[in-house]
Amino acid sequence: MRKLRVLDLFSGIGGFSLGLERTGGFETAAFCEFADFPRQILAKHWPDVPCFPDVRELKGTDIEGPVDVVCGGFPCQDISVAGRQAGISSGTRSGLWSEIIRLTGDLSPSYIIVENVSNLLSGPSDRRGGWFGRILGDLAECGYDAEWENIPASALGAPHRRSRVWIVAYPNNLGCEGGTKKQILQIASKSRQSVRKFEGQFKRPHLPASRFCNSDDGVPRRMDRLKALGNAVVPQIPEMIGRAILEVHEW
Repeated sequence: MRKLRVLDLFSGIGGFSLGLERTGGFETAAFCEFADFPRQILAKHWPDVPCFPDVRELKGTDIEGPVDVVCGGFPCQDISVAGRQAGISSGTRSGLWSEIIRLTGDLSPSYIIVENVSNLLSGPSDRRGGWFGRILGDLAECGYDAEWENIPASALGAPHRRSRVWIVAYPNNLGCEGGTKKQILQIASKSRQSVRKFEGQFKRPHLPASRFCNSDDGVPRRMDRLKALGNAVVPQIPEMIGRAILEVHEW
């Protein structure tokens, strides 16, 4: 049984790959990360995995061997409620979503796993759901169906909410292969059954104090480190999704 090979886009410090690899059924074929500090982290923990610097210049032919999974959390600056609300049109940072679609066309992966802020589901304010409609429309044009779920980090035990939408897409022609599509659809329901409700996760008195925000904890105040952590996905969530995929994946 071979492992599913992952192209990790917008990799950050590797939260996606860390979570997927924890399942034992995935291996990272390549990273793509623009920022210098996260690239140093990736080189330290995955020294033998190539890391490409610019997703706009990356081509499917640059990746050695097959790619079964394309994953990534594309930039959220233009869709976050704290951002410019410029959307995912060409020329915006969030518009780099189109690079995921382009590479999907190059590689034809079995799965696409995407993470972003929960406002992706509802924005823009003048046309509710328009951004997410674009996401689903682009996937459909590539021949993919999708399931999605809003999963907060607190549902997996983190001491903060960090609500994010997670999308799992798969080729829509799987519906013609002996009910495989029905199995794939179980991924989202398995995720819903696995996560705990996040109500009651806040203001827990037994939680330790933050190592990063207190003034007396002795941890160096490296802004590049804090920024990288703030941009990272919580690895437990891609791990959970990865285990669901492995459970239904037909070799």
